[in-house]
Amino acid sequence: MPATTGALEGKKAKTATGGRSLILRDRGKRVKRHWQLYLLVLLPVAYLVIFKYIPMYGAQIAFRDFSPVKGVTGSDWAGMKHFSTFFSSPNFWMLIKNTLIISIYSLIVGFPAPILLALALNEVRSMRFKRLVQMVTFAPYFISTIVMVSMIILFLSPRLGFVDHILTVFGMESINFMGVPKYFSSIFVWSNVWQGIGYGAVIYLAALSGINVDLYEAAKVDGASRIRKVWHIDLPGIMPAATILLILNVGQIMNVGFEKIYLMQNPLNTSTSEVISTYVYKIGLLGANFSFSAAVDLFNSVINLILLLSVNYVARRISESSLW
Repeated sequence: MPATTGALEGKKAKTATGGRSLILRDRGKRVKRHWQLYLLVLLPVAYLVIFKYIPMYGAQIAFRDFSPVKGVTGSDWAGMKHFSTFFSSPNFWMLIKNTLIISIYSLIVGFPAPILLALALNEVRSMRFKRLVQMVTFAPYFISTIVMVSMIILFLSPRLGFVDHILTVFGMESINFMGVPKYFSSIFVWSNVWQGIGYGAVIYLAALSGINVDLYEAAKVDGASRIRKVWHIDLPGIMPAATILLILNVGQIMNVGFEKIYLMQNPLNTSTSEVISTYVYKIGLLGANFSFSAAVDLFNSVINLILLLSVNYVARRISESSLW
């Protein structure tokens, strides 16, 4: 019996080894047959490895007293010291509040705006007017951040801006919008909506174009109004795309655009415009406090990851659309 058992196990091992060899040989043939496709995939994979995964090695400076002379591994271990310093900083709650206010404001206003535009354009029957609206709303997307901020500053200037002239015509007092802290978040959010609404609508228009035409014909036969068609056909049709984009947006809720906010900042509106990204830049690069800024940025990334996982879990439980 022991000899028979040993022979059976040996046969099983040989069979498993032969099966693995066949699988590897088959994979090798597929790679050789479609090498062009694998070559195309190689470039983005190399980009992710070089610029996304390898830099994670440097994240450990958040737990060290980093010195450029000693290097990453040679610097003294500090543990959670920099995180504790940030949590006890008088700027902590101001940074969290400003970041959340601007991010949630942007999500509430900026997320449904492209959906509404796409639904409205989908109901337009004149193709010439539809193309005109698409061109006008899509064009601001190509304006660079520096040019956009320059336009905002000029338009809202208390002496030269046309907004100030309009206020003067109606007998209202001149307002320095960029110098009043309470106006900063609205200026930032609505200028972003104006710049990105056309680009966002393209995604939903593509989703709307994939809806089965027979559904519209059946709704027409049933006498459904346009509002009913939008509610029962268009919205369910774009819901998968909207869910994915919502998950991605929530996952970036703590990452407010650094360039635009930094360019719009001035000493008068810092109390509402200072967010985590600008704080990291000022402390880390300008102040050369690399370990502390790395700790702040790592904390920010962990919060984003938790939000992304949570929203994806909720989306998977209540709908059929999720990232994974």
